[in-house]
Amino acid sequence: MASHSTLFISPRNFSSTFSSFFYYSPQFFTLQTKKPSSLSLTNTTIKPRRLLVSASHSLQALIFDCDGVILESEHLHRQAYNDAFAHFNVRCPPSSQPLNWDPDFYDVLQNLIGGGKPKMRWYFKENGWPSSTISETPPESDEERAKLIDTLQDWKTEREWYRFDRVEPRPGVLRLMDEAKAAGKMLAVCSAATKSSVVLCLENLIGMERFKGLDCFLAGDDVKEKKPDPSIYLTAAERLGVSEKDCLVVEDSVIGLQAATKAGMSCVITFTSSTADQDFKDSIAIYPDLSNVRLSELELLLQKVVAAK
Repeated sequence: MASHSTLFISPRNFSSTFSSFFYYSPQFFTLQTKKPSSLSLTNTTIKPRRLLVSASHSLQALIFDCDGVILESEHLHRQAYNDAFAHFNVRCPPSSQPLNWDPDFYDVLQNLIGGGKPKMRWYFKENGWPSSTISETPPESDEERAKLIDTLQDWKTEREWYRFDRVEPRPGVLRLMDEAKAAGKMLAVCSAATKSSVVLCLENLIGMERFKGLDCFLAGDDVKEKKPDPSIYLTAAERLGVSEKDCLVVEDSVIGLQAATKAGMSCVITFTSSTADQDFKDSIAIYPDLSNVRLSELELLLQKVVAAK
């Protein structure tokens, strides 16, 4: 299998980069760049390589992750978890104080474990199951532990509704969704979060009309394994009735990128402040946000990648 390079675009060099991108050899091209280690993103290099672009596969479905892609929301989730830990006086041994996840730790945790319930389950397994007002003694049976996790997650989700009213979608997301829909592409959202939390988020952030217009919507509850397992994306392709090669995923983290690529899908990254330094070498493009990203550019990128395989 031929390898492909990653296109990295910063706001400052976007226009000139894609001007050269479209002008240089419409049938034979490749793009090669290096991702800087910080948010100061410049110096895109174009290197020609003989690749025949085939029309045998085309972009048919655009699939978005939710948290970090549609909105930059991880800080809201962290605050809601801490509110839940305080409300139920969740104390992990040997501490007598309610559990509190600080920003630095949560950045590590969210990039290690996908999904809210798996995060808590992993943390308690590693650090000891807690006592709380839900269970005065640390739960020992699987049923007791599931009750603790479910109660915390449900309370957290209910607590989040007022926070989502205060945030806006990330730049370019709604425009790209509308552009894809107008062009007859299928749209999907695949999130590792619990369904109730994602529904709440989408209803507030993209609006009911766009939400109801999705061709596929999957949350962590809909699959047995969470990202980086590819199940959620494989299920989406099956429900959409399209080949994985005709799907393009928009993700913000290595966990999501791994899930997409394991499913045989191409993936572009729109990183956040907490994921900017991750290794996205397996993506086909990296953006600070979607404000200058157009559907035609994504279609051309996908054609290039499919032709190289």
